[in-house]
Amino acid sequence: MASKRTSIREESDSNNYALSDSSDFEDNGHPKLSKRRSSLFSLSSLSSAEPLPPPDEKDFIAFTSDDRHFSLLRNLHMADFITLMNGFSGFYSIVSCLRFTLTKQTHYVQRAHFFIILGLFFDFFDGKVARLRNKASLIGQELDSLADLISFGVAPASIAFSLGLQTTLDVLCLTFLVLCGLTRLARFNVTVANIPKDIKGKAHYFEGLPIPSTLWLVFSMAFCVYKGWYEYEDGLPGPLLWKGKFFEFHLISLFFVVQGCLMTSKSLKIPKP
Repeated sequence: MASKRTSIREESDSNNYALSDSSDFEDNGHPKLSKRRSSLFSLSSLSSAEPLPPPDEKDFIAFTSDDRHFSLLRNLHMADFITLMNGFSGFYSIVSCLRFTLTKQTHYVQRAHFFIILGLFFDFFDGKVARLRNKASLIGQELDSLADLISFGVAPASIAFSLGLQTTLDVLCLTFLVLCGLTRLARFNVTVANIPKDIKGKAHYFEGLPIPSTLWLVFSMAFCVYKGWYEYEDGLPGPLLWKGKFFEFHLISLFFVVQGCLMTSKSLKIPKP
């Protein structure tokens, strides 16, 4: 009889775990521990396998109670270090843009494009490593979002500025893109648990374009560099409206506004492959 009660209790616990997406907190009062990724590729990597198990309770205790030296570094997982390489790639792309602005040497802006692509590789690879090790990170979701903002938000805007989108309204358009990316990632972190999923934990759709979709802007700017269509050569493609006035701007800067709107749209639901 005791064995039967134990089996029933274990089955009940299993059912409670399966329904844990509807609750934000566990019975012990700690926040629910889960593994969610904010990027296009990290989410799609979950399509062929069961969801990763949530982080252990000891991981939560380690991050909140560990007072030893370098405790943060010791508590990071291998996938977290790969995510940090994504952030590094985005930052180095920004530095390359600054060097291009100072020297006008095109290999620096080409390097900036390369490091964004490298960041995309790390963004894809961190989810693969987490799945291979079958180990979820407590801060993986937030770390991934911040790295994506650098690599696919700030870095593309920096390239556009270095190529010549430098008027006041141009900069406001680039700022709009970055802020939309920031808002989109924050919304994802809050609402992903409520997006309908299949039995494998894969979301049915994206709410708005994922932030790595800014890569089409990156490739477009790389083509402009190849053709010499930037400020220090043949000039940017498209007209400069209201030239000489305070509100002058390049027409192509509106592409960044459109991209920002598509990322933050809640009505735009893109089915996942």
